[in-house]
Amino acid sequence: MADKTHYLETGSTSPYYNLAFEEYVLRSRREGEYLLLWQNDNTIVIGQNQNAEAEINRAFVEEKKINVVRRSTGGGAVYHDLGNLNYSFIADAGDAERLTMERFTRPIVEALRGLGLDAEASGRNDILVSGRKVSGTAQRVMQGRILHHGTLLFDSDSSMVAGALNVDPEKFKSKSAKSVRSRIGNIRSFLPEDMDLPAFWAYLKQALAGSGLSEETLTEAELFAVRELEQSKYDTWEWNFGRSPKYTMANKRHFDGGSLEVRVAVEAGSITDIVFYGDFLAVDSMEQVTEALRGCPFRSADVGAVLDTFQLPLYFGAITKEEILDTLFHVD
Repeated sequence: MADKTHYLETGSTSPYYNLAFEEYVLRSRREGEYLLLWQNDNTIVIGQNQNAEAEINRAFVEEKKINVVRRSTGGGAVYHDLGNLNYSFIADAGDAERLTMERFTRPIVEALRGLGLDAEASGRNDILVSGRKVSGTAQRVMQGRILHHGTLLFDSDSSMVAGALNVDPEKFKSKSAKSVRSRIGNIRSFLPEDMDLPAFWAYLKQALAGSGLSEETLTEAELFAVRELEQSKYDTWEWNFGRSPKYTMANKRHFDGGSLEVRVAVEAGSITDIVFYGDFLAVDSMEQVTEALRGCPFRSADVGAVLDTFQLPLYFGAITKEEILDTLFHVD
């Protein structure tokens, strides 16, 4: 990280407020490197391109009064409670070669190793301790700035994780719910010497920022803007659930780069509405792609030509143009 890291806390456990706080800092603090540490209480956070209703166990969510909120980064759905600590890095994006997960996961892995843990980065966006997943990460780019954030499962309730989410049977074929749960671990259970979450929080803050930590707060005017963003975006049904068009075709595929589901409405041979869902690791908003596809003839060559005008890894992560077209035009 940089010589001087600006450190902020949200002072809240509301997921709607916390995600608004994070986005506000990304949008408005245009210089320097920022570290945020924060917690959500009893919440499912879904990726920006996921179908919320398909990701949650609705009956369980309502019974346990679990919050559901959509974040602005890609990846899959995760459950947060007060045994989980979230971190956010915000910095200049730099050139495309620097848009790697490793740039930000390395300091987390080193901090965990500093506690005597067998930590490593793994797969597309995970951090493991002794082979168990303790962190999932995602990132996005906005106007030359990058947000990279992740979870740190310290002492979370694994039964809530299992009950709150609808596990995609295709993704975990031939694996029981038990085996899915066993992939997740809590950092506290691996510590050579026990510590509580406040002590872990204090350690992580110093480990990630070093001697260049500058503890700061947002102004009253900035906090007002955060609350406005919370109310107009993150705490609305339209943002969290209302992103699915009426459709005439739907299909879903699983690739190495993640799952991809498409729903498209076609009228007089042209696309009138289209939405892509999935846990692929996008770093930019899908709206630019879907807007460009509206009005496009629903033919592989025409859709492919539109896709060619975009840097697809920004929007679909590791999913390729050929895989997108396969999902659209080769329906089982």
